[in-house]
Order: sequence, then structure tokens, then C-alpha cells
Amino acid sequence: MTEALARRLGTGDAVVIGLGSMIGAGVFSAFGPAARAAGSGLLIGLALAAGVAYCNAVASAQLAAQYPTSGGTYVYGRERLGDWWGFVAGWGFVIGKTASCAAMALTFASYAIGGSVWLQRLIALAAVVGLTAANERGISRTAQLTRILVALSLCALVVVVLAIAASGHAHTGNLSSVGGGVRGVLQSAGLLFFAFAGYARIATLGEEVREPAVTIPRAIPLALGIVVCVYLAVGVAALVATAPHALGASTRPLATAVAAVGSSWALPVVRVGAAVASLGALLALIAGVGRTSLAMARNGDLPRTLAAVHPRYRVPHRAELAVGAAVAVLVLTTDLRGAIGFSSFGVLVYYAIANAAASTQSPEHRRWPRALNLVGLVACIALVASLPWQAIAAGVGVLAIGIAGRLASHSTSPARSRFSTWHARSSTARSGRSGSSPRT
Repeated sequence: MTEALARRLGTGDAVVIGLGSMIGAGVFSAFGPAARAAGSGLLIGLALAAGVAYCNAVASAQLAAQYPTSGGTYVYGRERLGDWWGFVAGWGFVIGKTASCAAMALTFASYAIGGSVWLQRLIALAAVVGLTAANERGISRTAQLTRILVALSLCALVVVVLAIAASGHAHTGNLSSVGGGVRGVLQSAGLLFFAFAGYARIATLGEEVREPAVTIPRAIPLALGIVVCVYLAVGVAALVATAPHALGASTRPLATAVAAVGSSWALPVVRVGAAVASLGALLALIAGVGRTSLAMARNGDLPRTLAAVHPRYRVPHRAELAVGAAVAVLVLTTDLRGAIGFSSFGVLVYYAIANAAASTQSPEHRRWPRALNLVGLVACIALVASLPWQAIAAGVGVLAIGIAGRLASHSTSPARSRFSTWHARSSTARSGRSGSSPRT
């Protein structure tokens, strides 16, 4: 009998985990490549990314209310569209977010300490080991630590915005320097989507949320709304502080913006904020990838040994250890400068399938218009097509490897969806509401 995870998270905890997943290294780094693609048009890209994220968020919330279990779109795709669609979503999420974990760890190290590349890699490795251990102690501890990291990150971003606003050297003329045309704006949206792609972490924790049919649809849009407001303020502040080409040339755009207005006193705050935000995102990412791996292992799409749940802490400890080990290898061996584009590719594929799955839900499970799902599906495909060709090529290649591996392993006995069977067997171990949700 498959073991169920414990439901310990309320709405506040779920919102905090969503914030911790979004307010990470992305806000400290993604404005650079976005400015290089579109100049001040990145603000249009930011609005587009937020709109796509909203469509994806409501699709994820609606699906999570009907299927309140770990795995997110991997489960939804299997149940609504078929095994293969679920596998592509799950595989895209796992590979994209594993790379994101490594990027977060390396970003933390680059801000936290100077020195040689290898010293930074060792610091990144220490962060991965420490936060994997924190996740192993249970989801309640994850939520508590994420709450602290989110508060520190938000304080740092507030200081950055206020330092620029109070400097007296802001130039609103920079806001009119749009470049790159329509493709540039779309590419900036695809790159900035990397900074938003954390809200569905709440859905991947669906098996550990109290009253999921109520909590998840409430928490995902709330977390996303808070982040949109924060990113808009930060984006405008960065652009009025310095020219878009200067942001585009920088690997630390917020530090560049603060220095450009003569507010060097805030630079340590930026460094600490970036380091803390990266840790917060890494903590939540390890938890999310681990739970998607758990769901895939339950269905035989990953080794079944990863489906084990710790008898005391009620977490997928083997899956999280496997994720931690993979991230550790990446931070020691890989240059992840292209991780933003690669991660955006995998995550946009994941959400395209989420929107397609949500569009098939029946009226009794629908909370938002089906049109939002169709808009989200088309928008995800458009943003994927606008990404740098290197990211598209790498993403397609790795997806093909996963598909080939599944074909080989399932050649004699194709996997079938086992969610319904597992749901029935584990229903007695659950607390709170599950299954279908009322219409609103």
C-alpha cells in the first residue's frame, strides 16, 4: 500500500512557499537578459509574463483542487490527457527545475563570496547539502525556514527600490528606450517567466495542504499577485536608475542599478538579498522537484525506490536525496549561464500541458472560464518559440532523451495511470477535503 504524506500546511504556509519559490535568484538576475532582449520593453514583457503566469496559475489551482496529490501537472496530464502527456510534463519539470536548483545555488555562491570559481562551487555545494537536509526534516520545517528567507528577501528589494527613488539621480527617460521589436519583447517575457515560475510549487505540495480544494485556489493567485507588484516596482526602479544596455550587460543588474545612482551603501544589501533569495528558492525547488519525482516513481516513470515516504517526517526522502545529488553534480561540473532559457523552456512546456489538461475539466470542477486555459496554452507555445535557439535546441534534445528512455523501459508493459487506485487506497490516511470542489 502506497504511503500518503501528512497534511500540515495552511493557506499562509502555502502562500509563503509560493513566494519563496518565485522571489529567488530570478528577480536579481532575469532583468539583465530581459533588458538585453527588449530594452525598457522588458516592462511589457513583464506584463505578458505575468498574464501568462496568471493563466497558468488558475489552471494549476483548478486542477490541484480536483487532484489534491503530489506531482502537479505530471498527475493532471496523466488523468486528463493520457500517460504520455503527463510524462512529458513531469520530465520537463524535473529536468528544468533541477537545472534551476543548480543555478540558484551558484547564484547564491557568486553573491555570498568572491574568489575562485571552484571556491564558489564548493559554497554552492554546501548550500545544496544543507537545504536538502532541511527538507528531509519535514515540510513544516521547510515552510518555517522559507518564511524567514522570504521576509529577508523582500526587505532587501524594498531597500533597493527606496535607495534608487531617494537618490535624486533617476531618469524616467530610460523608460522610453524600447528595443528588439516584437520578438525582443516576447523573448523578454519568456526569460522573465523564469522569475515567476514558482507559484505551482503550491500545487505540487497538494498532498500536504489542509483543505486543498479551498486552500490551493486561494493561495496560488494570492502569491502570484504579491510577486507581480514586487517585480513591477523593482523593474521600474532598475530602468530609471540606469540605461537598459547597462542592465543588459550586467550579470548582477540590481547591483548595477544601485551603483549607477550613487547608492553604494545599498550594495551589501543587494548581495545579501540575492544570496538569501537564492537560498529560499533553492529550498522550495528541492521540495517541489522531489514531490514530482515521487509521483513519477509511483507510476513507474522513475525508479520505484524513489516513491518511499519517510516513516517519521512523512516526506519523499529518497526522491529529495536523489534531486540533491543531481544538483550537487551540476554545481560541481556545469556552467549554467544558459540555465534561465533552458529552465523557461521546460517550465513553459509543463504549463502548456497544464492549460491543455484544465481545458478538459467538466463544469463541476471549473472555477475559471475555459478561455483562460486556451489563452494560456497558446501563450506558452508562443513564449517557447521566442526563446534563444540554444535553449530550444537543448530543451528539445533532453525531452527526446527522456521520451526515448520511457519507450525503452515501457516497451513490454506500457505504464497505465495509477492515480485513481492510489487515491482510493490512501484516502483513509488523508485529512481535510479532497476530490471534487464546488463551483464558485
